[in-house]
Amino acid sequence: MQDLSLTTSMATVIFVITCLCGVQYRRVWKAEGPRYQYWIYGICAAAGLLVLGFFPLETTP
Repeated sequence: MQDLSLTTSMATVIFVITCLCGVQYRRVWKAEGPRYQYWIYGICAAAGLLVLGFFPLETTP
Protein backbone atom coordinates (compact mmCIF):
# COMPACT_ATOMS: atom_id res chain seq x y z
CA MET A 1 0.00 0.00 0.00
CA GLN A 2 3.01 2.28 0.48
CA ASP A 3 3.61 2.59 -3.28
CA LEU A 4 0.06 3.88 -3.81
CA SER A 5 0.54 7.00 -1.72
CA LEU A 6 1.42 10.48 -2.99
CA THR A 7 4.28 12.62 -1.80
CA THR A 8 3.39 16.16 -0.82
CA SER A 9 5.31 17.61 -3.77
CA MET A 10 3.57 15.29 -6.23
CA ALA A 11 0.17 16.17 -4.73
CA THR A 12 1.00 19.86 -5.12
CA VAL A 13 1.91 19.40 -8.78
CA ILE A 14 -1.32 17.47 -9.42
CA PHE A 15 -3.31 20.18 -7.62
CA VAL A 16 -1.77 22.98 -9.70
CA ILE A 17 -2.35 21.10 -12.97
CA THR A 18 -5.94 20.39 -11.90
CA CYS A 19 -6.55 24.07 -11.13
CA LEU A 20 -5.09 25.15 -14.47
CA CYS A 21 -7.26 22.64 -16.33
CA GLY A 22 -10.32 23.88 -14.45
CA VAL A 23 -9.58 27.50 -15.34
CA GLN A 24 -9.03 26.58 -18.97
CA TYR A 25 -12.28 24.57 -19.00
CA ARG A 26 -14.14 27.63 -17.73
CA ARG A 27 -12.54 29.88 -20.37
CA VAL A 28 -13.55 27.50 -23.17
CA TRP A 29 -17.05 27.23 -21.71
CA LYS A 30 -17.50 31.03 -21.48
CA ALA A 31 -16.19 31.53 -25.02
CA GLU A 32 -18.39 28.68 -26.31
CA GLY A 33 -15.33 27.06 -27.80
CA PRO A 34 -14.97 23.66 -29.45
CA ARG A 35 -16.62 20.75 -27.66
CA TYR A 36 -13.53 18.55 -27.76
CA GLN A 37 -11.74 21.06 -25.53
CA TYR A 38 -14.53 20.72 -22.95
CA TRP A 39 -13.77 17.03 -22.79
CA ILE A 40 -9.99 17.36 -22.66
CA TYR A 41 -9.90 19.93 -19.86
CA GLY A 42 -12.86 18.45 -18.01
CA ILE A 43 -11.43 14.94 -17.93
CA CYS A 44 -8.01 16.21 -16.84
CA ALA A 45 -9.55 18.27 -14.02
CA ALA A 46 -11.81 15.43 -12.90
CA ALA A 47 -8.97 12.90 -12.96
CA GLY A 48 -6.78 15.19 -10.88
CA LEU A 49 -9.50 15.69 -8.29
CA LEU A 50 -10.17 11.94 -8.12
CA VAL A 51 -6.49 11.16 -7.65
CA LEU A 52 -6.16 13.76 -4.90
CA GLY A 53 -9.35 12.55 -3.26
CA PHE A 54 -8.69 8.83 -3.22
CA PHE A 55 -4.92 8.39 -2.91
CA PRO A 56 -3.43 8.97 0.54
CA LEU A 57 -0.50 11.26 1.22
CA GLU A 58 2.75 9.78 2.50
CA THR A 59 3.33 10.18 6.18
CA THR A 60 6.80 10.97 7.40
CA PRO A 61 8.07 8.88 10.31
